[in-house]
Amino acid sequence: MAGQQLTNPSMHNPVREPEGASPRIRTKRAFFLLALTVFIPGGAQVVAGNRTLGRRVLAVTLACWAVILGALVVALVNRGVLIELLAKPQVQLVLAIVLALLAIGWVLMFINTLLIIRPALLTPGIRGLVAACAVILMAITGGALGYGSYVMNTGRDTIQNVFASGPSMDPVDGRYNILLMGGDAGADRIGLRPDSMALVSIDAKSGRTAMISIPRNLQNAPFPADSPLRKIYPDGYNCGDECIINSLYPVVAQQHADLYPDSDNPGAEAMMDAVTGITGVQVQAYVVVDMAGFSSFIDAMGGVTVKSGGWVPYNAKKWPGTNIPTHWFAPGTHEFTGKQALWFARSRDFTTDYHRIRRQQCLQQAMLNQFQPATVLSRFSEIMAAGQNLVETDIPQSQLGSFINLADKARKNPFKRLTLGAPDFSSKFSTYPDFGLIHTRVDALLQEATKEGAQAAAASKKAAAASKAASKSAESATGSATADTSSGSGSSGQDTGSESDTDDSVSGPSSGPTTQPDGSPITEQYLVQLEINGQRSLISEIAANNDECSAP
Repeated sequence: MAGQQLTNPSMHNPVREPEGASPRIRTKRAFFLLALTVFIPGGAQVVAGNRTLGRRVLAVTLACWAVILGALVVALVNRGVLIELLAKPQVQLVLAIVLALLAIGWVLMFINTLLIIRPALLTPGIRGLVAACAVILMAITGGALGYGSYVMNTGRDTIQNVFASGPSMDPVDGRYNILLMGGDAGADRIGLRPDSMALVSIDAKSGRTAMISIPRNLQNAPFPADSPLRKIYPDGYNCGDECIINSLYPVVAQQHADLYPDSDNPGAEAMMDAVTGITGVQVQAYVVVDMAGFSSFIDAMGGVTVKSGGWVPYNAKKWPGTNIPTHWFAPGTHEFTGKQALWFARSRDFTTDYHRIRRQQCLQQAMLNQFQPATVLSRFSEIMAAGQNLVETDIPQSQLGSFINLADKARKNPFKRLTLGAPDFSSKFSTYPDFGLIHTRVDALLQEATKEGAQAAAASKKAAAASKAASKSAESATGSATADTSSGSGSSGQDTGSESDTDDSVSGPSSGPTTQPDGSPITEQYLVQLEINGQRSLISEIAANNDECSAP
């Protein structure tokens, strides 16, 4: 009787022994094993193949799920810790290797699963369908892990090529102070000469950022007592019109590099010393943005959106029948390509250096606002490739993660801004600067930014405590709906007030002309005709407000 039961076809396992199963059962079995390999790698081997192999792969699968769940918990509790960890080149190398091995392993599991399925037992039509599904699933799963390995390795290479080695730096008076310079070494220039300079001061806790823009033609820059340039320029960089601040970079790089023997970029070190003397703030690091690679970086990000308040000129192809190359960006919202953004940031025709400084501040805020995790992940390879050609910095690799966290906080709030020239000082201030006054204004700006950060943190804690108390009250008291409605109304009013105080919003209309003489709107064609007529002063009046812009 027992022997009859053992040989009864109805008692055999069709998953492990498909020979006696019907074609329909074999088809279901094939897709079931493929599904197991997708969602539970090793599962197909346990139920239908080599159990020892299956158990080992299942252990790896469970370990991977444990790591993923742990990372999700950390991301929910303190995302900054996870970002700092993933920004470390050593961790990225380990992850790149692990992901590559997992990709190979998953592909091998699919191949083994196909052997377990035994396609020869399937009908010809189903056989091809199962093979096609297996290939597609291998490409999706193995490809995803392989791309993850590539992303990690590319990020690691970029970090090592762009950022410096060495220990992390500590904040000074609770802030990180970084000199941001933008420039290029054009064919008509000897060495790099920064066209834009800004001291970016970031609160180490809140990420609240202040930006002090320094005109390229600022003169008489003093040097702190510990600067080696103090011996050469004891009275400051004051040799006349030739000694404007942006000429210091190439002068030191070519003539006084020996003063900074331990530096890879003596010109940048000299600029840090000068900006420390100008602002009274200890500059800790520098970032040099190559304007030639700037447009490529913005293209890699998918462009940048900026709201312009006035007409901004740029040079392009000459208008037919004229010798006029001037084209214009109209007021309004623009989605700039990299080349257009570069034109927008550098234009100063019919206006001044101070107009473009304001536009550069605006563009920097817009880029920070749009440099979000989703953008980075979807365009990672393009951004990393552009980044290596864009940036030179002495910021330590070990500090990258914490700065990414601060950047994420900073983009949620507008920058506090100060320009060491018009409109915050007189137009001649850069030629005859009052450094005592600059120090006073800079100190006040940083104190205000720090105070706002502390107030925001306190308000956040208070709101969280109030929300928790309200939640408990709602569980035990009646009429909570009315209380919630009242609370929501108050919150909305606060948000509206906060937006009205944003200091990078587009200002009101300029005193210059806003229409043509016949009352019709100003157009690009009208501006071109004015230039043909030689009415440049009228064009300057119309373009006078082109420093007004905002980052949507």
